[in-house]
Amino acid sequence: MTDLRQHTSLSLARAMLSGSARASGLRARIESCLGGPAPWAEVLVQRCSRFSVDRWLRTTPESLAQIIDADEGFDRAWAQRLGLYVRRYFLHWPHLQRPAPCGLHQVPWPEWRHSGALADALRLSTGALWRLTRPAPWQRHLALAEQHYRCHMLPKRTVGWRLLEVPHPYLMALQRRLLHGLIAHLPAHEAACGYTPGRSVVDHARAHTGQAVLLKFDLQDFFSSVRASRVHALFATIGYPEQVARELTALCTTATPEPVLQRLHSEGGLEWTQVQRLREPHLPQGSPTSPALANLCAFRLDLRLDGLAHALGARYTRYADDIVLSGSESLRVSRARIEAWVARIAHEEGFALNLRKSRCVGTADRQQVCGIVVNQHTNLPRPAFDLLKAVLHQCVRDGPHQANREQLPDWRAHLQGRLAWAEQLNPAKAQKLRRLFDQIDWGDAPCAPPVLVATHRGSVV
Repeated sequence: MTDLRQHTSLSLARAMLSGSARASGLRARIESCLGGPAPWAEVLVQRCSRFSVDRWLRTTPESLAQIIDADEGFDRAWAQRLGLYVRRYFLHWPHLQRPAPCGLHQVPWPEWRHSGALADALRLSTGALWRLTRPAPWQRHLALAEQHYRCHMLPKRTVGWRLLEVPHPYLMALQRRLLHGLIAHLPAHEAACGYTPGRSVVDHARAHTGQAVLLKFDLQDFFSSVRASRVHALFATIGYPEQVARELTALCTTATPEPVLQRLHSEGGLEWTQVQRLREPHLPQGSPTSPALANLCAFRLDLRLDGLAHALGARYTRYADDIVLSGSESLRVSRARIEAWVARIAHEEGFALNLRKSRCVGTADRQQVCGIVVNQHTNLPRPAFDLLKAVLHQCVRDGPHQANREQLPDWRAHLQGRLAWAEQLNPAKAQKLRRLFDQIDWGDAPCAPPVLVATHRGSVV
């Protein structure tokens, strides 16, 4: 499509969308836009007038422009130059928030028909909203002092670095408001167990207890793989106008600043492809809205992998970037083929597998899902159980403060948390630990004060 033809079809689309889908109105707005009669548009008018109300409200200028460009009457008129010159522009069509998609009609949607309504809901001025939603390529080239995120480089447990992009408090508060007011109400796929109300890592592990084979996969750069275009499509799909969807996307995504990218490249912390992902607008790891938005944008991934598991007679769940399929011994025989299927589905959905972390675990080995043993039932790993038992025994024998070698400020709450985790996984086995904990004499001595220790786990850019 040439630039002039694209401009003409888009102008006609804006004119048509500025009112109802009645044939008389569509015909009149097309003729007003072109400044004269348009007999070539009769078939197009009749076709659009048969749109359902829901479809018409969901039609965007861009999608309608594609319909116009593909219309045979428009194509013939364009080839013969029959008066296809835009004389009037419809710049202000009604701000409509389209109805929710099928199945989401019960979700409480905030009504934001335009930028002013969004700014009022967030208690911002229009100038402040503009500053927070500037185009990412522009914002990325500003000085670090003018960025909305603080960047931290943390070493991973194995090899490499993890980049955390934490929003400043003013943006953090806005994102939390968006999370609790809108994003958290959108349902993720049933197989997504992470960052979803009512589901936890225990549910992720419990789904795979007592299975003959576990196939474990890891998604590489889960958050930075979700581009701003996918987040924008999500907000547009649930009904928000184009401008509001763009501003919501800008509030929840970022493009890593150039100085940070230069440091990542010079220090070799990330591979070149990973740096390029960060250069484009993406979900920042460290934002409160990123986990929920990543789950929503991965809905098709979960849907397809769940269908693959169903076809294999297996089970499937995902906790953030951790993918697990479990089932019979047939999974081990078909491991290479299944891994290729999972990698292809992930690639088609905009993600990539970290093949170095793929695992196939049978019943002869310790089957772990996110650090939880699932061979027969959920349980702590034996070393973790023995270590906690030894710590509790030392607390009973020598006193709790002697056992607090790391000088934690609230040692009792720390032990209670570890004990509660063990009880959640295996209540029967954790009774031994509970009996030891109940024998501890805490006395009246205060807990040891916290000790500040210099650490090199992270560095601020």
